[in-house]
Amino acid sequence: MRFEGRVFKSGRYWAIEVPILSVVTQGQTKNEAFEMIADAIEVLVNKPPFEVGVFPGEGEYFEVGASDEATLTAFLLRRERIKSGLTLAEVARRLGSKSLNTYARYEQGRSVPTVPKLSKLLSALASGKDFVLTESRAGYSS
Repeated sequence: MRFEGRVFKSGRYWAIEVPILSVVTQGQTKNEAFEMIADAIEVLVNKPPFEVGVFPGEGEYFEVGASDEATLTAFLLRRERIKSGLTLAEVARRLGSKSLNTYARYEQGRSVPTVPKLSKLLSALASGKDFVLTESRAGYSS
């Protein structure tokens, strides 16, 4: 799984963002910007040996992926919960669960949700928003 990003020239610098993760940074060159976004996500996740890979596409488009999809998914869920201003208890309640652990295990990366479950989790976190899955435009990499 990878997430879409955008890199573009802004004055003397290259601005770079991964909107779904709410991560933004910049670099003096495009390549440095790619290094900076990978580093920013790795620092925010703070779970060695977690590593982020950057997959350049055409124009402003690029994608990020990770060595550990469970950790990347957990990071996405945590960022969405924080953006929504919700506590673990509030998310659990929205999911119809009495146990915090039901949701927390996904946010901790101990369980990886299926696509339908991820959709349900994201809906509980960001009511009124919808998320779109799309095919990679940066090419395949195993």
